[in-house]
Amino acid sequence: MKFPTFSLSNELSALKKFENLKQNERNIVFYSENENSMFIFKPLIDELVVKYNLNICYVTSSKNESILTTSNDKIKSFCIGDGIVRTKFFMNLKADILIMTMPDLETFHIKRSKLYPVHYVYLFHAMVSTHLVYQKGAFDHYDTILCTGNYQLEEIRSTEKLYDLKPKQLLKCGYPHLDELLEKYPKKKIKSQNCEKKFHILLAPSWGSKGIFETCIENLIELLLHTKYQVTFRPHPMTLKKSKNRIELIKKKFSQNSDFYLEQDISDFNSFFLADVMITDWSGSALEFSFAFEKPIIFIDTPKKIHNLEYDKIPQIPIEDSIRNKIGKIISPKDLEKIPNEIEKFYTLKNESVNEIKQIRNDLIFNVGKSKEYAAEQIIKLLKSKDDGND
Repeated sequence: MKFPTFSLSNELSALKKFENLKQNERNIVFYSENENSMFIFKPLIDELVVKYNLNICYVTSSKNESILTTSNDKIKSFCIGDGIVRTKFFMNLKADILIMTMPDLETFHIKRSKLYPVHYVYLFHAMVSTHLVYQKGAFDHYDTILCTGNYQLEEIRSTEKLYDLKPKQLLKCGYPHLDELLEKYPKKKIKSQNCEKKFHILLAPSWGSKGIFETCIENLIELLLHTKYQVTFRPHPMTLKKSKNRIELIKKKFSQNSDFYLEQDISDFNSFFLADVMITDWSGSALEFSFAFEKPIIFIDTPKKIHNLEYDKIPQIPIEDSIRNKIGKIISPKDLEKIPNEIEKFYTLKNESVNEIKQIRNDLIFNVGKSKEYAAEQIIKLLKSKDDGND
């Protein structure tokens, strides 16, 4: 798909068009930091637009979003870039509800509107904890948070108590993207590329200074290929952006092996469907892989990814930590040679593992299979509350 070219004048023009809309045409606004937000927003947008026939605005900082060329007249889309036009958009925003997947509202450059009582809603882009991998204060300035599970709700309430914050509206939503994966892939007929008894391994490191990619990625790929496994390497989006040269070197080194594949399109989840096991460190995608596809994880025990140095003041153990031994196996970076044996064990315990993962998922995550319906209903309630003047 060919995307249009954008410039500062284009971005200013887009902002002017947005601001010239009637107020009832921008009741519900989604803001997308980049094209990776769309697969998180899509189930909720579809529910609001298709089921409830509502108009929505989609404002994005990325020119590479297919929604910018949509023919759906219920969706108005605008590209405002990530510079001064975006700053102006946020400061002067007049909308009833703004839905985002971006944390740190009011903490850095993205501020609440100075002109209008916008109701800010946060939708999680990963099923992770709120106090370990996010910055301190990441959610403090939102009005409503669509929580994935009770663990997030409890963490946020503990944070509010610790720092004497105004209580937010915390809704027991679930994770619409998980439901979309559950709905889409079991019914989708994809011919597996696996040869008989040849395991397909998905390597999905997180982004950070001491993760798999930074410490042992090439050794790991070599080990897996030597064991005659198929290997899909799926770098984190920030790794793709920040480490292009190294990615290219890895591609050059292993691309001659027909069992190696470099996946750079993170909107495509076929590799999750095809893989038998994921290997990661602290990536939130582990929960998507395990809970949507009911498959086990090998966690390479690299140093914990900590973005909030005060996370241990919150009594709840981060789910990234507590879940690891329940849905997979933890392996030291010094013991990579043990991985093939663990993969074989997963295969022999496959049925038992599937049942365990299902139970854990259903106990942890709100509204499995029904979260987009719940989220849409809550957005409509918020909108009605604004109309009634109760916000």
